[in-house]
Amino acid sequence: MLKLQIPKNRMNELIGHLRDDFNLARLERGWEYYHKGRVTDMELKHGVEVHALVRGGTKAFEVIIDLDDFSKSECSCSDGKRCQHMVAVVFKLYTSFARPELLLQQLRQAIMVKNRQQQAKQSGTRTAAEKRTERLEPPSQGDTPGVWQKFFDQQFYGFSLSQQSSIEMFHSAVKEKLTPYGEGWASPLRELYSLHLLLFIMRKIEQFYQDTKSSYLSYYIESGCKTVGRQCYDELMKLVPLLDADKLTQEYPEYWKETLAMIADTALSGKESPLSWPTVYRSVWWQMNDQPAWLTEERSRVLRLLETPDLMPRRKDALVMAAAHFSVIAGDDEGARQQMERLTKREAKDFFLYLHRCYEENAWDRMLAWLRWLLPAVQRAQQEELRQFCQYWMEAVQRQEEDAEWANVMVALLPRTYPFYTAYLMKAGRYKAWIDLQLSNRVSPLNLYSQDLQAVEKHDPTLVLPLYHQAVERTIAEKNRNAYKSATRFLKKLESLYKRLNRQHAWEDYIYRLAMKYARLRALQEELKKGKWIP
Repeated sequence: MLKLQIPKNRMNELIGHLRDDFNLARLERGWEYYHKGRVTDMELKHGVEVHALVRGGTKAFEVIIDLDDFSKSECSCSDGKRCQHMVAVVFKLYTSFARPELLLQQLRQAIMVKNRQQQAKQSGTRTAAEKRTERLEPPSQGDTPGVWQKFFDQQFYGFSLSQQSSIEMFHSAVKEKLTPYGEGWASPLRELYSLHLLLFIMRKIEQFYQDTKSSYLSYYIESGCKTVGRQCYDELMKLVPLLDADKLTQEYPEYWKETLAMIADTALSGKESPLSWPTVYRSVWWQMNDQPAWLTEERSRVLRLLETPDLMPRRKDALVMAAAHFSVIAGDDEGARQQMERLTKREAKDFFLYLHRCYEENAWDRMLAWLRWLLPAVQRAQQEELRQFCQYWMEAVQRQEEDAEWANVMVALLPRTYPFYTAYLMKAGRYKAWIDLQLSNRVSPLNLYSQDLQAVEKHDPTLVLPLYHQAVERTIAEKNRNAYKSATRFLKKLESLYKRLNRQHAWEDYIYRLAMKYARLRALQEELKKGKWIP
């Protein structure tokens, strides 16, 4: 069987037929056959026909792809001229050019666009392609945010993810192309325009995520979505404090209402997303603390939505957090936490917004109250979320008279909190507790910072003795020549420590007992002799 590589122009023609002549269901089914390795015995005959066998459920079907005239292609199955077995063979042919999963993704997006256009024509409305020909003017201060968003969509119509076009590239392209339009505007519209740029990027990220969710590259696309989503979140946290909510509500109320409605529609929907839309919603509404009428109206609307029967858990959680947030804005943190006990799922990342605000306002007691409430959720959190939790608690504990509560939390969360706890103990000068932590985690001195060991040794040399004793025993237990050599290095350090402490007799007693304990390990005995510790 030959490893086929047909000419590139022939391959492009086949791709065009997959896009134009096959529906999405056949395409997905053909991909499944290819992906499971069911295409075999593929060969080129007569220079223009690709013959292959495709195994179905209980039998194999013969497929013939005519490269000169695709309409003459055929399959021995009962589905006729446009079957999934033909699709599988085309995917197999594509492996000589690039990764077939990317082709599947591109075809899926092209077919969905084509279907939307056909639906629009059938309903008597203009297609997206037709609307695109009517070019919108660049955004101006006189246009509403909805018009800005339409212009953004138009400028990036048809953008899709591929090997050449990543989510990171999309983010950069949007910023480079669209940011200049609003740079000369007067405040607060300049900041509002910047907010809508971020909302557009986030909206498109979510679209990319949904469109490629079932593709072979879904994991990598989801990872890219989350990376750029975090970047957008960081930009948002810097931008939101610059928004003059008072001026927007007074001079541009319609613009602001449209913006808030756009955010709420997504944030309160509860749909799965790689982005934290509820955090966007709460951050923006926190800027409205001097507009009680607006806050009261929105809170009432959210509470009415919460009364809707048979709410899905995700949507209910989004509404509960939104309703509780208005209590936080009013300063009633305890009331907010009581409301959020209704949450189906409590995730630590949803509440770092409050911890950060407490940090900015130096509200350490308020921060500690949130940290204590978050502890059960943090125990199930990802490592990055745990890192943020520990950093906030370290900041808060430095302003407290005692750190016993924090230390108990760190111990309870070991071993995941090891790097944070060990750093704090060293910083606080609690060297005995630091050594005990290393011993309990069986950490070798070779894996510790030399500066830390030197600090402990300078404070009290006797503290490091158990650490080196444990290291000697652990390396000898490996029972090989290299391990014995490592053990002798630890023994040399121990000898110097005992001499420094003027405890030569204790050292001689220790080395004698060690030699007797491992008398049968000949290689170790040789290393001890080289060190002149035994005759």
